[in-house]
Amino acid sequence: MTLVDVFHEVAVLLVLAAVAGAIAVRLRQPLIVAFIAVGVLAGPSAFGVVSASHEIELLAELGIALLLFAVGLKLDVRLIRSTGPVALIAGVGQMAFTGTAGFGLALALGLDTVTAAYVGLALTFSSTIIVVKLLSDRREIDELHGRIALGILIVQDIAVVLAMIALTAIGSGGGEGVVTEVLLVVAKGVALLGGVGLAMRYALTPLLHRVAHLPELLILSAIALGIGLAAIGDMLGFSREVGAFLAGVALGSTPYRDAIGGRLVPLRDFLLLFFFVDLGSDIDLGGLGGELVTAAVLSLFALTAKPLIVMAITGALGYRKRVGFLAGVSLGQISEFSLILAALGVSLGHLDDDGLGLIAAIGLITISASTYAINYAHPLYPRIERWLAPFERDRPTYAGEDGHDESEPVEVVVWGLGRYGRRLAEGLLEHGHRVMGVDYDPRAVEGWRATGHPALYGDLEDPELPASLPLATAEWVISSVPRRDANAALLHALRHHDYRGRVAVTAHHDEDARDLRQRGADAVLEPFADAAEQVIAALDSAVEATGGTPGDGRARRPRR
Repeated sequence: MTLVDVFHEVAVLLVLAAVAGAIAVRLRQPLIVAFIAVGVLAGPSAFGVVSASHEIELLAELGIALLLFAVGLKLDVRLIRSTGPVALIAGVGQMAFTGTAGFGLALALGLDTVTAAYVGLALTFSSTIIVVKLLSDRREIDELHGRIALGILIVQDIAVVLAMIALTAIGSGGGEGVVTEVLLVVAKGVALLGGVGLAMRYALTPLLHRVAHLPELLILSAIALGIGLAAIGDMLGFSREVGAFLAGVALGSTPYRDAIGGRLVPLRDFLLLFFFVDLGSDIDLGGLGGELVTAAVLSLFALTAKPLIVMAITGALGYRKRVGFLAGVSLGQISEFSLILAALGVSLGHLDDDGLGLIAAIGLITISASTYAINYAHPLYPRIERWLAPFERDRPTYAGEDGHDESEPVEVVVWGLGRYGRRLAEGLLEHGHRVMGVDYDPRAVEGWRATGHPALYGDLEDPELPASLPLATAEWVISSVPRRDANAALLHALRHHDYRGRVAVTAHHDEDARDLRQRGADAVLEPFADAAEQVIAALDSAVEATGGTPGDGRARRPRR
């Protein structure tokens, strides 16, 4: 195709995506489903609009790299270390169970042994791109369940690399070289991590400091590092996503992380559109018809088994059932790598076109269904909570073990020990108040206890947790969590336990603040509005101090 033809094709796709997106918003449907539908309709199995597949695939790969790069920017290395053990255990356990049970179910549905093995392997993995995009849009990637889900996805990505190495070696008759290849990949991984660690320690901050005076050059340098490390990761035998993610983590240790992350969002979202369109265009509608019933059964298995096994493992490790539910629901779909593995199976002669079509159908069903599941997980949870009791210990980790001295009564309970909540709690301590912290992240609880102050592991939406709090002495209960449904549940639970003190909750939107006041909140904290007022007051004072008229927005030079 000529450059002009490619330009026209991209223009048509953008128009179709804009129209489909507008319709989806009108119908309150996820944009991802709309964009995949555009890809299906524009693909060769429908209207055949997409023929510049290589160019669109390149744009899609750039979007994926930037997505994982942006996620790495936001993550603190300490948080990765804290969720590493649970992510490793849950990731390996989920893959082992899903792969084995999926293989058995595929055999029971009449598939031959090799096809069943590929289906079981395909069901094992979840889509990093879908999950990270949705959780990032919902601002949940930094929450505990988001970090656990991301950790499991990283474990899966490593397993995908090893699976592809093994399949390629076996298919080429070199099965005896699998161990050597795996050891080589491990060595390359250690070298890559070592190089990134040295750059974080000695090089990145000084280098960025030299270009930071020009914002355009700063962003260009950051993107170059992200795409460059993605390419290096690919050349070393890892996925591009792993390299881009490591580049983001490296830059996340510098003072420029927020400046870089904010400017990347529009470019990332634009390029990711091509990933979803490309994903849809690769789905062959003609090959789906005869496999729909089998695909539906296997899709239902993936959508339910993955969350259940994640809940079982996280519950056994001491996490609340809500954390396991939200993390598990995020992983219900199969991965785009599952489709790549299936295509590899076809090229090796292990799978026929029907097997590839079956896995593609499972991908289409699970990605679409899990998109809705992730978006509606929070309102769904209270409706099924009573059935999830087996997935939580009788005494979850740290629950009820606040360790506080009864001789020093707690005056304030602060719910949520993230950045905002912890700063609130520290400020109250500075003013001489006895503060107890509450959080459902065990690491946050440990961190607060390490300061010598009482802390309790608990879920804001657990109606029974207030019974474990020192409500008889607490004058204030403060929630730093800006979710209206969670704060409404807290207000109801405190009333149920006959709490006589005052309650302050947090809201990011005026509508939420009004609703929470109507529900009985004594005070509503609005961090964005409060911060803006403080800045205005500070600027006004500065104007007055330099001789300007308060409120005129200009500082006058003092006369000599």
